[in-house]
Amino acid sequence: METEFLIVGSGIAALRAAAALEGAGDVVVLTKAGPLAGNTGYAQGGIAAAVGPDDSPAKHFADTVAAGDGLCDDRAVTVLVEDGPRYVRELIEWGAAFDRGPDGQPELALEAAHGVRRVLHAHDSTGREIGRALWERVSKMSNVRVHAHARAAGLIVENGRCAGVEYEDGEGRGSVRARCTLLATGGAGQVYSQTTNPPVATGDGIAMAYRAGVGVADLEFVQFHPTALSVEGQPRFLLSEALRGEGARLVNAIDEPFMTRYDPAGDLAPRDRVARAIARENAETRSRIYLTLDRLDPAYVHQRFPLISEACRKAGLDLAKDRIPIGPAAHYVMGGVVTDVDGRTTLPGLFAAGEVACTGVHGANRLASNSLLEGLVFGGRAGEAMRKAPDAPIDTETLRGCLTVSTKFEQTEGQPTVSVEEAQSLMWEYAGLFRHQDGLLQVLGNLGAPKPDEPPTITVGRLIAVAALRRRESRGAHFRLDFPQRNDEQWKRRIMEIAEQP
Repeated sequence: METEFLIVGSGIAALRAAAALEGAGDVVVLTKAGPLAGNTGYAQGGIAAAVGPDDSPAKHFADTVAAGDGLCDDRAVTVLVEDGPRYVRELIEWGAAFDRGPDGQPELALEAAHGVRRVLHAHDSTGREIGRALWERVSKMSNVRVHAHARAAGLIVENGRCAGVEYEDGEGRGSVRARCTLLATGGAGQVYSQTTNPPVATGDGIAMAYRAGVGVADLEFVQFHPTALSVEGQPRFLLSEALRGEGARLVNAIDEPFMTRYDPAGDLAPRDRVARAIARENAETRSRIYLTLDRLDPAYVHQRFPLISEACRKAGLDLAKDRIPIGPAAHYVMGGVVTDVDGRTTLPGLFAAGEVACTGVHGANRLASNSLLEGLVFGGRAGEAMRKAPDAPIDTETLRGCLTVSTKFEQTEGQPTVSVEEAQSLMWEYAGLFRHQDGLLQVLGNLGAPKPDEPPTITVGRLIAVAALRRRESRGAHFRLDFPQRNDEQWKRRIMEIAEQP
């Protein structure tokens, strides 16, 4: 196939970019499952934006930077919080049905590390509702073709620029050539054995970009959501942070609240700190940790959180009455393909937006409900840039904020040293909530040297472990047992990794 614009993925960033390309030329959307199968539909809590009467972009900026633990790119955060309200209001105009209060205005929820209520939601299916509204708009565009169930396998690079992608589908291998290509392939939660992400979140875009010599950064910063349903035989279903925002409490086996022993912010501390506190309480007491909503009105609980309520019911639990066993799980990758605020990467002709991208907006730890906003804002900006200035280079200011390192792994032929399942378990054990040099070296030793056709989760796992080994401090979601303190003097900087090309 040939097209003017190629979008790889079909989540919020992909669809918002496609909407920006209405009438601009032929657009092909290449997605490896159905059009709405990615992480966007799994986002429960909501989308953060400064639209409330007691809120402002300045307040949203302050909360985002505080959560990012000293590593946010201020320019990217400014774009996010200032453009966010306009993009969200546009979504409402396009038919996104957010919950509304008695005054008819969007009902705003509170989540951890937010200073005010600013999270718009559609019960606990916000991502699904946003995806529906965007898909309804994009699917009616005459210049858009969707090629579903096609897995992007590699970038086509010719004469120093991206010329499209190779893909695999039920009929074999094919290619799409394009003037501009946008990677909007989502996250990489499947690198870990315990994750809230769907099976499609395998880090394809990060792996493809790195193999093609495109800069990636901040991959040591993986966010582990503190509250995933932990019932044997049941999937690790996400239990939204909005539950605690509405008054749910974390308790140990003797029904004792414990968070303030670990963090003065208690249950509403940033995610990285809550997740580590849960793991420590679990290890200290050798017992399960629970989420309880027993102080809330049961009718309200089931009405406000129908999706979570149903998931708990299937596990034999009543969300409103029972203690819900929980534990941390891999949730979101703060790092990814380095881009400027218009989605441009270090490879001309290649753009990236959403979780696959790394603008530096999240720093070392993402503020709750900024992910959907990130996809919406930077997806829209990438689409506009592809339309108006497709050949412009990446903003050099973006690169100036990164320390660039070059890596060269010796390629070897043959089968991976470990299976995907073994790699996932290794990553969870040694490159998860707590890291140490010995464990990270064990991960790298077991993953071995790269293979030409290895699964993307292996490639991304290796990159995460290398980045975690390099950063000899603890910051945000990255915690080193052998370097437990934050070290601004040496490590208050982002690190961009570029693979040496043969």
